Amino acid sequence: MTAVEEKPAGDRNRLISGPGTLLVWLYGVMVVGAVSRSVYQIATDFGRAPLAYSLSAVAGVVYGFITYSLVRGGETARKAALVCCAAELVGVLGVGTWTLVEPSAFADSTVWSDYGMEYLFIPVLLPLSALYWLRRTREQAPAAG
Repeated sequence: MTAVEEKPAGDRNRLISGPGTLLVWLYGVMVVGAVSRSVYQIATDFGRAPLAYSLSAVAGVVYGFITYSLVRGGETARKAALVCCAAELVGVLGVGTWTLVEPSAFADSTVWSDYGMEYLFIPVLLPLSALYWLRRTREQAPAAG
C-alpha cells in the first residue's frame, strides 16, 4: 500500500527534478515578465496596440498554466503541459514570423515578437526545452507490471 500511495509524489518529483526545476524557475520568471508587462500596457495604453498587448497577456496565461502543470506533476499534468508547450511553440513561431514579415501589423511588440528577441529568445527556446523534458520524463516512466 505504501508504494501505491507514494507513486503520485514520485510523478510530481519526476517533473520538477533536475532540468524540470530550471524549467519551473524560467517559466515562473516568464509569467512575471509577461503578466506584468501586459497588465501595465493594457492599463495605461490599451488603445494603442490592443492586439500586441492581448497577445502578451495570453503568453503570460500560457506560461502560468505550464508552470502550474510542471509543479503539480503526474501524468495528466505532464500531458496538459505537453499540449500547452506545443501550442506555445506554435504561437511563438507564428507571432515571431508575423512580426518579421509584416511589422506594421503590430503597433508595439509582444512577448513573442521576433521570436522573443526582447527576452533573449527565451520564448522560443523554452517550449523546445520543455517539450524535450516532458517527452523524456515519459520515456523514463517505469513499465507497468
